[in-house]
Amino acid sequence: MSKSKFMFDKFAKLIEEGFISYKDFSSEILNILKSKRDEIIFKMKLTSKEETDILNKRVENLEKKIQKLEKNYLKKRSKKVKKL
Repeated sequence: MSKSKFMFDKFAKLIEEGFISYKDFSSEILNILKSKRDEIIFKMKLTSKEETDILNKRVENLEKKIQKLEKNYLKKRSKKVKKL
């Protein structure tokens, strides 16, 4: 019950602070969920904080590279137009 109360309190706080746009609201929810995920990992003592931070940075870098490659692929693909 306390976990659900925690989440309701967080959502109420977000609404009170005036997060109106969907983008701000969704990013704040993701931040809350990421922090809870990190807390669970640390409690389980699977990895140290430093290891987790390093892995998170590596994953972020890989995601950026994937997005860049997807953009380049779409640009190259759209430029190939047959002329009649």
